[in-house]
Amino acid sequence: METPDLVLLDPYLKPYKRSLDRRHQLAVLRMLDLTDGRCPLKELANHHLYYGLHKTDHGWVFREKAPHAKQLFLYGDFSYWQVNPLYELHPIGQGDWEIELPLDFLKHGMLYRLWMVWQDGADDRLPSCVTRVVQDEQTKVFSAQVWDPEKPYEFRNSSPEKPEIPLIYEAHIGMSSEKEEISSYWAFKEYVLPRIKNLGYNTIQLMAIQEHPYYGSFGYQVSNLFAPTFRFGTPEELKELVDTAHGMGISVVLDVVHSHAVSNVKEGLSRFDGSETLYFHGGERGRHPVWDSRCFDYGKQETITLLLSNLKYWLEEFHFDGFRFDGVTSMCYWNHGIGVDFVNYDQYFDANVDEDAIVYLTMANQLVKEVNPNALTIAEDVSGMPGMAFPVSRGGIGFDYRMSMGIADFWTKIIKERTDEQWSVGELFFKMTDHRIEEKTISYAESHDQAMVGDKTLIFRLIDKFMYDSMSVFTPNVTVDRGVALHKLIRLLTLTLANGGYLNFMGNEFGHPEWIDFPREGNNWSMKYARRMWFLADDKNLKYHALNKFDKAMIHTAVASEMLKHDVELLLQNEADQVLAFRRGCTMVVFNFNPEKSYTDYEVFCQSGNYKMILNTDNPVFAGFGNVDETWSYHSYERNGNHYVKMYLPSRTAMVLSCQ
Repeated sequence: METPDLVLLDPYLKPYKRSLDRRHQLAVLRMLDLTDGRCPLKELANHHLYYGLHKTDHGWVFREKAPHAKQLFLYGDFSYWQVNPLYELHPIGQGDWEIELPLDFLKHGMLYRLWMVWQDGADDRLPSCVTRVVQDEQTKVFSAQVWDPEKPYEFRNSSPEKPEIPLIYEAHIGMSSEKEEISSYWAFKEYVLPRIKNLGYNTIQLMAIQEHPYYGSFGYQVSNLFAPTFRFGTPEELKELVDTAHGMGISVVLDVVHSHAVSNVKEGLSRFDGSETLYFHGGERGRHPVWDSRCFDYGKQETITLLLSNLKYWLEEFHFDGFRFDGVTSMCYWNHGIGVDFVNYDQYFDANVDEDAIVYLTMANQLVKEVNPNALTIAEDVSGMPGMAFPVSRGGIGFDYRMSMGIADFWTKIIKERTDEQWSVGELFFKMTDHRIEEKTISYAESHDQAMVGDKTLIFRLIDKFMYDSMSVFTPNVTVDRGVALHKLIRLLTLTLANGGYLNFMGNEFGHPEWIDFPREGNNWSMKYARRMWFLADDKNLKYHALNKFDKAMIHTAVASEMLKHDVELLLQNEADQVLAFRRGCTMVVFNFNPEKSYTDYEVFCQSGNYKMILNTDNPVFAGFGNVDETWSYHSYERNGNHYVKMYLPSRTAMVLSCQ
């Protein structure tokens, strides 16, 4: 095999060329093995079309894979919840079971489950490919539901073109209401989608869609891979949400969880047919030490076909435009990356690496692009695994982007540990632009992770208790002024130095106060902190409104200027003054992070031209002080063959200028 492009881009990978070649060959061979070399991978990802409950012209057919089982029965409303020999499945070979029922036997909305018997026990189960699950309000028992609406939803809008620069709004449907309740697909479509469109984001990343028994898990303890959660509404309503977003020109990405699965046996896949290892590793290796969940065995064909089929299902059935893969670091390493600082290349190729997981991820990206060449894939990987965001055809794992997780951690660290005077603009620039040479990344100052109980949002860290009573525009407060100014600078720097795309978590654009805490025993099952207080962003007398206005202006400025399509060129880095300037294409961005000093006639290196201000963090509309004349034109002048402009740079402000 020829040297992969990856090694040419990164000479430090040369000693690991054989390992990279072998990994790529393993993925190619695995795909050839599955397809027999006769068809695309997507033609084999039909697990969901064979297993589960399906309506045909002649009746209903239900199939299940349970090689360890001795007997299977379908039971539910139709059998008065009695296990009846009339509804026993019969084995059809290779661990598969089947039953056929008349067309008029099952009706839309009926509930059912599986009763499974194995060598040393028996219990009820939800089908492995169930597409609709509901929970009884009184008993809290989960059951499968026949989903056969009289008028299935028909999509009206085509998916928008793949965004060249993804500007992602990370959202949780359930906590998107102002009320202390679980919100719905319908309400999100009606009330939140217009907000996202108005702000200028072109992509939505939906969390907690795959069914999960415990609402407080934030959707990351998945039980039913193919079922959109009942808590937010029906599958038809989810389809309408996605379709409506498409009509607004917004792509919709699913936060998919293939890194682990809930340990629950009655609701999920754990010990599904009485054995530990149908889809998972056995013993210690099969249990995640931190998440108390089951770890998939990516070397098993049953697991791979199930998970690949799951991706195809969400793309085709709900018209999702791609995936953000959760927990990729946990997948790729046997120790799940827990407590590991990835400081040398040996760690990417030693015995701690689960190469079966890397092969699966490579296949997953190949499949997604076969089903939809315009689909978007993002890896949540903190390890910096080489080739993660690099095309499969060129020896990579195939993701379009990797989450730049270190940036949010960096902002938290310096806010906690340093005074404002200790902020190094050179370090800021380096951290924002630090990435592997072959990859594009999604940058973010904070995501849902930073908003959870036990952590703090940026605004909480910056102004703390003053968020409760000092956010009025009529209430001067130096702590709030500092926090609001830095909130704008941090987000603007993160966006304008992004290497591929940008992400914001729902509500953080206006500095949503406090944390996220889902209903649980420890808070008396309260939903007070599992909602979004949109009225704060809408109240013109609050600085939350000003921050919301700034986020909109920031996003629209980035889009209109097309700055993120151009490389970054550092223009000025003055550590003593804490001033930073850079350009991207015809756009120049200048920051003054100094907490005390404002500078008059500050000289900034630039390209020759006439510059007009297109965004100013000090604008009073954004809770600034209006110290800059935004109508001023900055004409460059020449000295010793270089060009400069002179600017007034107030303390803790930033300006974006366009060269005319």
